[in-house]
Amino acid sequence: MIPEDLRYTAEHEWVAGDGSGPVRVGITHFAQDALGDIVFVDLPEEGTEVTAGETFGEVESTKSVSELYAPISGTVVTKNASLADEPELINAEPYAAGWLVEIAPADSGAVAQLLDADAYKALTES
Repeated sequence: MIPEDLRYTAEHEWVAGDGSGPVRVGITHFAQDALGDIVFVDLPEEGTEVTAGETFGEVESTKSVSELYAPISGTVVTKNASLADEPELINAEPYAAGWLVEIAPADSGAVAQLLDADAYKALTES
């Protein structure tokens, strides 16, 4: 359940795209599984500046509330409006319909600095 074509953070976010344009961000299957049934998502508005490693929202599940951390610095260009009414999409399709936001990177090279699939797999198995 770790797609090879994505990049990852140690905080269990994934990034799709190479950074040459906006990248799509979500949480991993590992993260949604640990959270349990997601019932609410708080995401930043379009135009919000985010900083790599800083919180940009939160996910609330039946078990807990977890903060979301920006994988890269940049500007939120889109948020997944479907999650307002259907936060369970994150559980059902964490790498597809359950994406969170799209960010225009401040540094196009930032995505390459993130974990590849093998490194993320090693992290989740330790």
